Formats: sequence, structure tokens, C-alpha cells
Amino acid sequence: MKVNWKLFAGLSIFYVMMTVIYWQVGGEPVGIGGMFLASALAGMVGFYLWFTQRRIGVVLPEDNVTALIEDGAGELGFYSPHSWWPLPVALSACAMGLGLAIGWWLTLIGLGALIISIIGMVTEYEKPLASASH
Repeated sequence: MKVNWKLFAGLSIFYVMMTVIYWQVGGEPVGIGGMFLASALAGMVGFYLWFTQRRIGVVLPEDNVTALIEDGAGELGFYSPHSWWPLPVALSACAMGLGLAIGWWLTLIGLGALIISIIGMVTEYEKPLASASH
């Protein structure tokens, strides 16, 4: 985590320097605001990682100079190898975006489909609770 928060803190400082240079060169106000917000976002992520690392005190293999590649091995999570749910999520998100150009009625239909497909994707591997009576 130490490497991560230092990376984001450095990125935030870099963005601040580039914002000042852009402002001095005579950049537009929207660009200056966007670059400042990018530096603020990087700073927030860096602060969160720094605060979390201080609170939990866990040293990751990435922080150890003498760590081996095998030290970072382990289970990263479960990824569904054959799920069809990303397809309806993507199609309903496209319908929502297309609805912004065509009409609000399509945006609302796309939003409903997106909510249903996200629920389906999240609960794909949930098992139903066993009933109390057999």
C-alpha cells in the first residue's frame, strides 16, 4: 500500500504543477478546472490509501524490497467463466445512452433494464435459502 499511496500523491502533485503551468500559459478556465479536479481526485485516492495503510498496518509484498513473486500469490477472487449477464448489462447501458439522444422514454426503459440486469449479474451464483418446512 505504501507504493500505491506514494504513486497517487506524486500524481496529484504532478497534476497541480501542470495546472499551474497551463494557467500561466493562458489556458482556458474549463481546462484549468478539469486539471485541478484531476489533481484533487488523485489526492483523495492517495489520502485514502495512506489512511487505510496506517489504520490496518498490513505490509503487502509490493512494499517489501526483498519479496519474491510467489509472495503475492493466492486467490484473487471468483470470476464467472461463462456468464451471459454482461451482455444484457451492456445492451441496456447502450439503450440508456441512446435514449439520451432519442428520447427520455428510452432512457427510462434502459434504466429499468439496466437495474434488472445488474441484479441478475450480481445474484447469478446466489443459492436460495432452504425452506423451514420440508
